Amino acid sequence: MTDRDWLAAAIEESRRCPPSATAFSVGAIVVGPDGAELARGYSREGDEKVHAEESALAKLADADPAAAVQLSGGQRVGRVPPGSTVFSSLEPCSQRASRPHTCAELIRTAGVARVVFAWREPVIFVAGDGARVLADAGVTVLQLPELAAEVADINVHLLTHG
Repeated sequence: MTDRDWLAAAIEESRRCPPSATAFSVGAIVVGPDGAELARGYSREGDEKVHAEESALAKLADADPAAAVQLSGGQRVGRVPPGSTVFSSLEPCSQRASRPHTCAELIRTAGVARVVFAWREPVIFVAGDGARVLADAGVTVLQLPELAAEVADINVHLLTHG
C-alpha cells in the first residue's frame, strides 16, 4: 500500500471515535519497514483521554511486553522496528493537558522513523506544533494535505460555533 492508502485507512479508523466536544476524532496506524501493519488505534478507544497514536503504540507494548517502555502517568509504548511509520489523520500533538506525555514524545520514544499525516492541528485546544517537534528530533514528517478536508469534515463539530 502507498502512503496515501495507509493514511486513508487511518482516516477511516478515526470514524470509530466516540463523539466529543472537547477532543478531535483521530485515527492512527503503525506500519513496519516491510509494509506490514503493526497496530492501529483511534482517539478515546477504551479511555476517554487516549489519543490515536497513544492507543496504537500501547497495543505494541501489550503485544511485546519485553519491548515496552513504561512512562510516567501510566503511559507506555512498544518499541517499533527501525524504519517504521505512523500514519495519523491529524498532526500528532505537541502539547497536551490530559496526559504527561504528548503523542510526539510517544512517537519518538517508540523509535518511529516517519510520520505521515493529513491535517495540521488547528488552534482550538492548544497551539500544536507536532510536525516541527518531530522533525527537530530527526523524524521524517510528511503531510498529505489533499486528504485534510476529509479529516476536517469528520471534526466539523469542533470547527463550528453555535
